[in-house]
Amino acid sequence: MTIRTRLTFWFAGVLILSLFAMGALSYYELVVEPRNKARAQAAGKPQEKEDPPSEELLEALAWTGIPALVLGLGGGWWLMRRALAPVAALTQAAERINEHNLNQPLARSGNGDELDRLTEVFNLMTERLRQSFARIREFTLHASHELKTPLTVMHGELETALQNETLPPQQRTRLESQLDEVQRLTRIVDGLTLLSKADAGQIVLSRERVQLDELAREAFADAQSLARPHDIAVSLKDCQPMAVLGDRHRLRQLLLNLTDNAIKYNQPGGTVILALSRSGENAEVSITNTGPGIAPEKLPRVFDPFFRGDLSHSQMVEGCGLGLSIARWIATAHDGAIELTSRPGEVTTAIVRLPIHAN
Repeated sequence: MTIRTRLTFWFAGVLILSLFAMGALSYYELVVEPRNKARAQAAGKPQEKEDPPSEELLEALAWTGIPALVLGLGGGWWLMRRALAPVAALTQAAERINEHNLNQPLARSGNGDELDRLTEVFNLMTERLRQSFARIREFTLHASHELKTPLTVMHGELETALQNETLPPQQRTRLESQLDEVQRLTRIVDGLTLLSKADAGQIVLSRERVQLDELAREAFADAQSLARPHDIAVSLKDCQPMAVLGDRHRLRQLLLNLTDNAIKYNQPGGTVILALSRSGENAEVSITNTGPGIAPEKLPRVFDPFFRGDLSHSQMVEGCGLGLSIARWIATAHDGAIELTSRPGEVTTAIVRLPIHAN
C-alpha cells in the first residue's frame, strides 16, 4: 500500500470520527435536551428561562464545533506524526552512513510504498559508492606496489653512482638531489600503501600493554635530535605514568609524526612542548609548537592526505603530506581520537586521547 493511500484512509478515519462526534453532540443538543425540557414541563417542574434562539445556536455550535475541532486537530497532528515517522527514521539512518559502513544497507519496511522504494534506491547508491571506494583502494594498492620496484632500482643506482669518488662536484650535487627526490617518492608510496591497507582492513595491530609515558619520553628524545639543527627548544612539561592497550610500533609512529610536524612547521628559535596527562578515563598527549598556525577555515581539512595549510611555508618544508592522515588512522585504530587547535601566529596544539588500560 502506498503512502498516499494510507494517508487517504487515515484522513478519512479522522474525518469520520470528527463528524461522528459533531453529530452525536448535535443530536444531544438539538434533540435530547429539548425532549428532556418538554418532559420536565409536562411534569410541572419549574423551568429555567429559555435563552434567545441566537444564543442557543451559539451554544449548540460551541458544544459541537469545539470538540470536533479539537478532535480534528489532534487527529491531524497524530496523522502527520505517524506519516513522517518513517521519513525521520530514514533520515537518521542515512546520516549515519560514511565511507566505513557502506556495506551496511538501510533497513527496509518491505511494504512496497514510496519510502520502501526510496530506501532501496539509497541502498543501491551506497553499494555503488562502496564499489567505487573499493576500486580506488585497489588501484592505489596496485599502483603503490608497482612503483616500489622502479623506485628501489633508482635508489640503488643513485647510491652506487655516488660511491664513485671521481665524480665532478656539480654532477655529485645533481645526483644527491635526485636521490633526495627518490627517497621522498618512496616515503609517499609507503604512506599511500599504509593508508590503503588500513582503509581496506588489511593491517592487524597487536594488542599489548604499552607504557605511554615511556613512548612520550622516547618521542621527547627524538624531538630534541630533530630540533637541534633548527634551533628549536623542546621540553617535556608533564609525563604521568600510564598504560594503554595497543601496538607499540604504531603508537611510537603516531608520536613521531606529530613531533616531526611540530618541528617542521615551526619558526627559528621557536619551542615545542610535549605533555602526557590523564583526562578522565583517557590518556591525553599534547604537542604544542610556536609555528605560523593554521587558519580556522582550514582546520577541518588538516587530516586530509596531501593537504597543506600555509602553501608559502609548506613549500619550504620537506614531507610527503601524509603524516597527519597516518596519525589519525593510528589514533582511531586504538579507539582514540586526535584533534588540532591553532591560534595563527601564536601556537598550534595536537591532542591525542587514548583509553587508559587499567590492568
